[in-house]
Amino acid sequence: MSGVLLADRYVSPMTEGDLDEVAAIEKLAYEFPWSRGNFADSLRNGYFGICLRHVTGALIGYCVLMPVVDEMHLLNLCVAPASQGAGAGLTLLREAVRITRAGKLDGLLLEVRPSNHRAIRLYEQFGFSSIGRRKNYYPARHRSREDAIVMRFSFAGEGADDVL
Repeated sequence: MSGVLLADRYVSPMTEGDLDEVAAIEKLAYEFPWSRGNFADSLRNGYFGICLRHVTGALIGYCVLMPVVDEMHLLNLCVAPASQGAGAGLTLLREAVRITRAGKLDGLLLEVRPSNHRAIRLYEQFGFSSIGRRKNYYPARHRSREDAIVMRFSFAGEGADDVL
């Protein structure tokens, strides 16, 4: 994966030099953000980090992927709040699928908060299916917890080639 140009934006591998910007967007977008250290640990452990930038160089979004046995696990996908709703999430998902296929893995797995309706719609439109639930997975307000919906995108499924 090297800086692939897509109209007015491009994807490139996430590096240590991107982490201050990544952490800043993470804090803007999420009530319970990953720390800069979480991203640094992911890169150190050999996970795939992807940055999506505007041709001006501004960071639009990013994602982190972890290969696990025969599939890829999408650990984090985030689009800067000011850039949401313009296809950046779809671009990142397409790149995640491309990397997963290149690794000859069977599919892509993720967790999403049930309260994140926008993300769930995106994943369902992309072709992800709900396969389960993880109880009390995410931190929530007032020291409570929120479940996670587990979703999977399989390359054997109907329409898998339509998303690329």
